[in-house]
Amino acid sequence: MRVCFVSRRFFPAISGMSVYALNLLGELVGAGHDVTMVSQYRGDALGRRVYGGGPPPPVPGVRVIGLEQLGEQDGGRFEADVACMVETIAAEHARAPFDVIHAQYGYPCGWAALLASRRLGVPSVVSIQGGDGHWVGSCCQTHRLAMTRVLDHANAVLIGCESFAQEVCGRLGTARERFTIVPGAVDVRRFTPAGRDPAVPVLLYHGRVDARKGVLDMLDAAALLASEAVGFRLVVSGIGPDSEAASARVAALGLSDRVHMAGYADYAAVPDIYRRADVFVSPTYAEGFSNTILEAMASGLAVVSCRSVGVVDCIRDGENGLLCEPGDVPGLAAALRRVLRDPAERARLAEAALAECRARYSWQTVGRQVMGVYARVAGQPPDLGWSECLPVAPCRFRAEPHLL
Repeated sequence: MRVCFVSRRFFPAISGMSVYALNLLGELVGAGHDVTMVSQYRGDALGRRVYGGGPPPPVPGVRVIGLEQLGEQDGGRFEADVACMVETIAAEHARAPFDVIHAQYGYPCGWAALLASRRLGVPSVVSIQGGDGHWVGSCCQTHRLAMTRVLDHANAVLIGCESFAQEVCGRLGTARERFTIVPGAVDVRRFTPAGRDPAVPVLLYHGRVDARKGVLDMLDAAALLASEAVGFRLVVSGIGPDSEAASARVAALGLSDRVHMAGYADYAAVPDIYRRADVFVSPTYAEGFSNTILEAMASGLAVVSCRSVGVVDCIRDGENGLLCEPGDVPGLAAALRRVLRDPAERARLAEAALAECRARYSWQTVGRQVMGVYARVAGQPPDLGWSECLPVAPCRFRAEPHLL
């Protein structure tokens, strides 16, 4: 099967979806599929600082085409970038026809895939991911219409978990039966436990440094623990829109001797980052399905997170991790205190998480699910019962497009 995979900010950008794409592409190539990836990227200084940015690197066995988001960089003109994606997909289809177009994110990539599907007569599959499912469509009428048309008219819509599906259904009015749940996955061969027995436990935050991921809440909780003389060190690994705010918060709270802001981490180095830690902290407000939590589980870390969309589907409080309410700094501090002061509890939670991760979230299993969807939609005609016309409305993401 010939697959066009449309990605948003593939490596070297900092994104769990880059990890997801890399592993899925490997499974597709390994199964004998002919894969072309069309990937957007930020090439400007702001985009590079916030998300890593830059053209996508080669991927073994995949034809990779990088498209700089020139419209997005020029005042949030997403429409120009969507048109560029459609033309690129059409040109590649003319070179060698695709059997399916699979886009990550409902907007802008999914909208581009839906437009290309209509134009080329090829079925479309769209994966609804994290942020675009949580807030895109609540920002303006343009993006709401684009999202609802993608959700209602793509040949298949994939989503990571039930709690996320319910959120999107409630927010955008999508019928639940439109979604096929395909969970996140982790390469359990790369992410393995280290068997540490530390004198001072290490807390790890790894991922996008973003207030929406709870990174500032985590620093406030760390300050509470430090005031009680609880022993720990904290590593904050990654970059993002709130990197400067997080560094300023560390200094203001007097945590410079306990907190290391590690900055950008190359994906090849990430397994060792987990192995040098003991507890993974993810006080996120919402996820599509957290790849970093799965990586932490596979690495033998105890997980402390929140009762939020995309987390409650894989972490159960007191069973394979600890959960507090999103934004509850004292509750987060209490959960961290519990695992920092009780090594046996920390080990129990980590062992339960590791066993579940190996049983349920391997890439071999998830790759087969995605390929099963491709086989189901192959040969289906696109749904043509929708309009391509979108009003161009003011939107907060036009002012800060890198946050979309």
